[in-house]
Amino acid sequence: MSAARGERPDVIADVRLTGSERTDPFADDVVDVHLADGFVVDVAPAGALARRGLVLEGGGSWLLPGLWDHHVHVVQWALAAQRAPLGHATSAAHAARLMSGAPMLPDGRRIGTGFRDALWPDAPTTDLLDAATGEIPTYLINADVHSVWLNSAALRREGFDDDGTGILREEPAFEVSRRLNAVAPETADPFVERMAADAAARGVVGLVDLDMAWNEDAWARRTRAGFDVLRVEFGIYPQYLDRAIADGLQTGDPARGGASALARVGSLKVITDGSLGTRTAACSHAYPGDPHNHGMLTVDLATLVDLMTRATAAGISCAIHAIGDVANTHALDAFAATGAWGTIEHAQLVAHADIPRFARLGVGASVQPEHAIDDRDMTDMIWADQTAQPYPLRALADSGANLLFGSDAPVSPLDPWAAMASAVFRTRDGREAWQPHQSVDAATALGASTRGGSLAPARIEPGMPADLALCAHDPLRADEAQLRGMTVTATLLGGRLTHVG
Repeated sequence: MSAARGERPDVIADVRLTGSERTDPFADDVVDVHLADGFVVDVAPAGALARRGLVLEGGGSWLLPGLWDHHVHVVQWALAAQRAPLGHATSAAHAARLMSGAPMLPDGRRIGTGFRDALWPDAPTTDLLDAATGEIPTYLINADVHSVWLNSAALRREGFDDDGTGILREEPAFEVSRRLNAVAPETADPFVERMAADAAARGVVGLVDLDMAWNEDAWARRTRAGFDVLRVEFGIYPQYLDRAIADGLQTGDPARGGASALARVGSLKVITDGSLGTRTAACSHAYPGDPHNHGMLTVDLATLVDLMTRATAAGISCAIHAIGDVANTHALDAFAATGAWGTIEHAQLVAHADIPRFARLGVGASVQPEHAIDDRDMTDMIWADQTAQPYPLRALADSGANLLFGSDAPVSPLDPWAAMASAVFRTRDGREAWQPHQSVDAATALGASTRGGSLAPARIEPGMPADLALCAHDPLRADEAQLRGMTVTATLLGGRLTHVG
């Protein structure tokens, strides 16, 4: 029998198991995996047990635990489908020309996303963008989302003064993004559905949503409307912490008012510094050519400790954005002072003395390996004088830290295979590997791409949820091209097919 999307196979037949920290005895032998009520109930040699019910034919392909993306801005990533891509812009003038031909959205705005200006030979200015875009409000969002470039019409529309550059950074930039993302549900939710289907086609069964909004109502609404493709853990930002505590929300609780338990409360998300691309990450050494610029701490330690203390007391875990080495020290100090549990998000530049503190404090390193490859040239130039370790995946893993991989989509695409390839091979597009001493082995990368992370990877064994992906290659043996181009023939969430290729 053939199985279709939405159906629940009783048996996945003729597959080979793969995954990190396996305890089964089957090696590369072909097996049948028997399912019931959303769980794995038996794994046996192929044909050893009767194949009753609906059979999903594996054809000797590889079955692995379903994948997670531990850092996504869901609506912003979903809406990128209707925004002009700017990742290939080679200069400010080029980006402005691209926006002159970008489609206008129904609300009369033009929006582009993904530019990286740190290596441009020219500087963004309001006049340059105005000359290309005229009186149509035009918004360009940096790939790192920490800055936006607006023309005069957009600045007037949003109520910001023009300093001659049209560039807004950090909180003003976030405010513009929040406004751009605050579209009606009937517009946003179909894009979210499409995003989820695309993720399922890459073997993804769950994600952490860190949209800058009150996310519980949105996810409850989506599940009531039939959303059933992914598990979701949604973040809570500081401006909503009092509301969450007053409402009694705790990490792991299902979204109230939802039609299922797929969407659950996640962590308090606090952004404590800027980014590399916007040159605002808080660092111990100054940025080149700007001796007074060490980036910025956007939350002081006392405030961070207060936020984390209140969240922890209420049963809410913490996800602390820290990119520069000073910000990572600051975040680790706050975890130590509060006894909070959770993650540091990004950990892109970490002092050598701080690397073992992640494991000692039980703080997960929620990292995005594709960023290392995206940012390699910026890192070599902008952070050339820094003495801390950039993108220290291997050092964190070797010290005993739990790695949890993500994309930070839309900063990089929601694709766990790309993350694994970057973590293992530290390269892309045929370039020489960048800082290969910080690569990790494939088993660590695969474990970090599952719900529990590298120290508690998901497994395929009786009693485990049937969150599974069926793939053309064994990711533990795949080369870079095979990982990046991995064919996923089926994805199951709680035993139900969310993708059939």
